[in-house]
Amino acid sequence: MSPGTPVPQSGGPALELLVHGVGGATPQDMLGDPRTVRITGDEKAAVFRRTEDAEAELHPERYQDRPIPEAYCWSNLTSGNGARALWLLLLPFMVVNLAHWMRPRAKGRRGTTRLYGVLVRLVALSLTVLLTAAACEVALDLVAWQCAGSPACTRDRSWLGFLSSAQHGWWSQPGRRLSLAAVVPAALVGLLWYLSNRTWSAYESQRPPTGEDALEGDEATEEDEEETEGPKEQTEGPKKETVRPALGRPGFWYGRRLVARLRAAHTAAGFLTVAAAVAGAAARHDRGATSTLLEICGRLLEATLLVGGLAVVWVAFRRGRSEKRLDARLDRAAVRYLPGAALALLGLSVLYASWSRPGWVSTATLPGDVTFRVIALAQGALVIALAIAACLLHRRARHVRAALAGLGGPAVAMLACALGGVMTGGVAQRVADWLDGSGTPGMGGEGSIPGPPVLLSWQASVIPVLLIALLVPAVILAVRTWLAARRLTQPVEADYAEGRPDAVRTRRIAGTRARAALTDVAPWIVGIVSGATLLLGAGAVAGAWVSGEVPGKAFGDSHDFVESAAEAAQAIGSWLIGFGFILFVTWGRRAYRDASARRTIGILWDVGTFWPRAAHPFAPPCYAERAVPDLTWRMCTWTAGTGGRRLVISGHSQGSVLAAAAVWQLPAATRRRVALLTYGSPLERLYGRWFPAYFGPVALSELRSEVHCWRNLWRRTDPIGGPVMIPAEGDHPEVDRDALKDPVVYGRSARHPLPEPILGHSEYQADPAFATERRELLDRLSPGVPRQARGGSG
Repeated sequence: MSPGTPVPQSGGPALELLVHGVGGATPQDMLGDPRTVRITGDEKAAVFRRTEDAEAELHPERYQDRPIPEAYCWSNLTSGNGARALWLLLLPFMVVNLAHWMRPRAKGRRGTTRLYGVLVRLVALSLTVLLTAAACEVALDLVAWQCAGSPACTRDRSWLGFLSSAQHGWWSQPGRRLSLAAVVPAALVGLLWYLSNRTWSAYESQRPPTGEDALEGDEATEEDEEETEGPKEQTEGPKKETVRPALGRPGFWYGRRLVARLRAAHTAAGFLTVAAAVAGAAARHDRGATSTLLEICGRLLEATLLVGGLAVVWVAFRRGRSEKRLDARLDRAAVRYLPGAALALLGLSVLYASWSRPGWVSTATLPGDVTFRVIALAQGALVIALAIAACLLHRRARHVRAALAGLGGPAVAMLACALGGVMTGGVAQRVADWLDGSGTPGMGGEGSIPGPPVLLSWQASVIPVLLIALLVPAVILAVRTWLAARRLTQPVEADYAEGRPDAVRTRRIAGTRARAALTDVAPWIVGIVSGATLLLGAGAVAGAWVSGEVPGKAFGDSHDFVESAAEAAQAIGSWLIGFGFILFVTWGRRAYRDASARRTIGILWDVGTFWPRAAHPFAPPCYAERAVPDLTWRMCTWTAGTGGRRLVISGHSQGSVLAAAAVWQLPAATRRRVALLTYGSPLERLYGRWFPAYFGPVALSELRSEVHCWRNLWRRTDPIGGPVMIPAEGDHPEVDRDALKDPVVYGRSARHPLPEPILGHSEYQADPAFATERRELLDRLSPGVPRQARGGSG
C-alpha cells in the first residue's frame, strides 16, 4: 500500500476501508505491514489494522494528516478449509443459480419477470432430478439390476456375490436388490440436504442490519425481487418517494425463507425420484403377474408419487424471493412436511419392492432411457421458454451492452444443463466401462451387460462433434486477436511518445491489450457453445429415440463409413466424458489437500457465489450475504462517531462489487459521508453486461447519484476491470479516470533502470494515480452533518 495521503484539516478523521478482490489477500499485503491486528470479525471474515493503528480512535490527533487504513479480508468465506473443494461437484447448481440473476431489466412486465423466475427454478429442479436419476442409474440399474442379475458380471466381483441371482438367496430377488441399492442415491440426497441446511444456518439465517427503507407493512411477493426498474417516483401526494434499487432493499441479502422452501422441494424431488425408480420396476412386473393385490398397491403407489411430484413442482413454482423487508417467516408446511412425506413414500416403495416375487428375473435394463429423454426434453423446452421471456423483457428495456442481447440467462441455463449432463453421463459411462471390461458400453458381446441408457451414449458421441465445431470460432478468435495486436502498436507508441521506440516492448504491450479485450467477446463465445449444445443435444435425443440403439449400432451394416464414424465418435466421446469427470474429481481431491489449488477453486467461487441462492438451494452458499452486511455495519459504525468522520471504501476487482453493494445498503445520511474508490472493477464490463437488471446503466447511474463521490481506475491491459461508463452530470463529475498507463514507464531511465512489468489486473495501488485519486476523494468529502440537522447535504 502506498503511504498515507493528506486529509484536509477542516474535516474529521478519515478511514480508508480496503476490500480485496478474487483469490483473496492477506491483511499484511493489503496494509503493507507485517504487523497487523484483528479489530473485529472471526476466522471467516474480519477487519484488520496495522498494530500501530489499533487504537487510532484514542489518539485522533495523530491522524489529522492521513487516513486510518483498515483491511476487510473475506477470502475464507469461499476458500477456507479443504472440504470446500467438494463444492466442485455442485458446479451445475451454481451456474443455474447465476441464470436467475441474468435476466434483462424489467420495465412494466411483472408477469414476464415472474415467469422468468419460475422457469429458472424449474430448470434448477430438473438438475436435481437429473443428478438423482444418474445416481439411480449407477446404483440401481447398472449394479443391482444388470450386473447382479448377470452371473458373468458377478463372477469376478465377490462383493456382489450376495446379490447375485445365481445364489438364490434372500437378496437375489430384483426388488430386494433395488431396495438395498436405493440407499446410495437416497444418501446422496440426504447429504445435499444436510450441506444446504448447514450453510443455510450459517449464511441465509444471519440477519443483516435493518435499513431505514424497510417496508415493514408490505406483503412480500415475488415481484419484490423481479421488478427492478431503477429509481421511480410516486406522483400521488405532495411528497415524492424514491424506490430503492434492488441491491439496496433491506431483504436482498436475506434469503432465509426462499432457500428453506426450495431446499424442502428439491430434497423431496430427490427422494421421490429414488422412490419412483424402485417402485416403478416392481409395479411394471406386477401388471403382468397374477397377484391382484400387488398390482393395486403398485398403481396406488405410482399415483401417490405423481401427486407428490406435482406438489414439489407447485412449491417451486409458487413464489420467488421477498426483498422489501426482512422476511423471517418460514413456509412451515412445505419445510417440515414435504421432505418427510417424500421420505415416507420412499420407505413404502422399498417395502413394496421387497415383497417376495419368486418368479421375477431382471433382464435388459430399467427404463432409464425414457427418464433421461423426458428430462432432456423438459430442460430444452424450459430453456427455449426462458429465452422467449428474456427477449420480451429486453425489448421493453433495451441495454445495448447486455450480454447476448438479453439472452445471457438462457445461454447460461443451457450450459448448466450441459454440465449436469456431462457429469451424470460421465459417472454412468465410467461405471459401465468398469463393469463391462474393455468393451464399449452398449455394443454387446459375450458376458457383457446392456450398459447405460442409449441417450447417454448419444450425448457422449456428440462431444467430439461439438469440439470440432468449436475449432472454427477458436481459429477466428485467434486470428482476430493477432490482427488487433498489430493494430494496437501505433496507439501504444502514441501513449509512450516520450520513450525510445522498442518494437519488442511495443508488441508485448499491444498483445496484452488485445488479449485483455477477449473478455468483451466472451458473451458470444458462451452463446455459440450454448446454441451448439442445444442443437446437438436435440439431435442426440432424436437419434436415441428413433433408433433405440447406441450410435455404433444405430446405422446397421449398410453404411460402413458412417457406422465406423459413429462407433468412433461414441468411443471417443465416452472416453472424453469419463476422462473429464475423472479430471474433475481429481482436481477436487487435489484441492482438498493443496492450499494453492484450493485457492484457485476459491477464485471460481468468488465470482459464482456472489449472488444469493434464488434458484437452487444445493448451490454453494452466497458469501455476500455475510460480506455485504459486514461492510455496511463497519461503515455505519465509523460514520456514526462524533467529529464529522469520513470514509473512503476502496475495492479492487470483486471487492469493488462488494463495496458497491454495501454502499447501496447504507442509509442516506451515511452515504453522504462515504466516498467510493474502485479499481480493476468488473462492475460494468462483467456485471453490467451479464446482470443488467442489477448493475446495468440505470443502476450504476443511481449508485453514482446516491454516493457522495465515486472514482474508478482502470487499464487497457486489464482482462477483468474496465470503465463504468457513467458520464458527468450536474454536480457529479465523470466517474472514470482516463486509462492508467501499463506499464507506468515504457523503457529504462535513471529512475527506473530495470524494465517495469505489465501489471494487468494487479497492483493498482502501486500506481501514483491511486494516491492522487484517494486524496481528491477525501478532499471532496464535507464534514459530517450533525444528527439534529434536517435537510442538510454532504
